[in-house]
Parts: sequence; C-alpha cells; structure tokens
Amino acid sequence: MSAELRYSKDHEWVRVESDGVAVIGVTDFAADQLGDVVYVDLPEVDGSVSAGTEMGEIESTKSVSDLFSPIDGTVTEINQAVVDSPELVNSSPFEEGWLIKVSFESIPEDLLSAEDYAAFTQS
Repeated sequence: MSAELRYSKDHEWVRVESDGVAVIGVTDFAADQLGDVVYVDLPEVDGSVSAGTEMGEIESTKSVSDLFSPIDGTVTEINQAVVDSPELVNSSPFEEGWLIKVSFESIPEDLLSAEDYAAFTQS
C-alpha cells in the first residue's frame, strides 16, 4: 500500500496523477482475495463513472465480482494491457495492473487513507 493513494471500502484505489486526472485500480488485498484474475471488463473511454456505482467486472478462477468506481468522472483511458493480460491485476496491482484513468472534479472525502484501509482490511 502507498500513502499517496486513497482507498474505497470496495477495494479500489485512486491515485491523482495530474491536475484533474486520477488512476483507478484494484488493491492487492482484493487481488489476493480474488485469486488468479482471468478476465477484466472495463468501461468505455468517454463514458462516465459515478462514485459507488458499478464500472465493470473482474473474473477470477474463484468468482466474478463487480468493480465499483471510487470517484465521479469521465473515463479518459483504459489499460488495454490489463484487458489483454488480466493477470497483471495479481502481479502488479499498483503499477502495471491499473484499470482506468478518469478526469474528475473532486475526490470524495469518504475515501480511506492507507492506514485506515489497512485497519479496514484487518477487521
């Protein structure tokens, strides 16, 4: 986990990359819980996402889970490498395994710090 990231209780992370653009991915905790990821369905570029609502799907050898957006915004880019090689979510969830980039206006106050997310996943 990284102190620069914010986390949702749905196990997604957000990193503000530049002014008004954020990167979203799945946490290593979620990737471990899912097991081997075999498929990722992401929203379309120029589509809108809303905090707390479904933005896609992730499938592993164990289960299928919804992906939830931690912020409101417009998708500016999807990580085609993850679509082509879903195992990147397991091997590199915070670097190569990011999911989408979103242009946004603000980061919700209810997102967790790294310390709070660690405590949340311990409970």
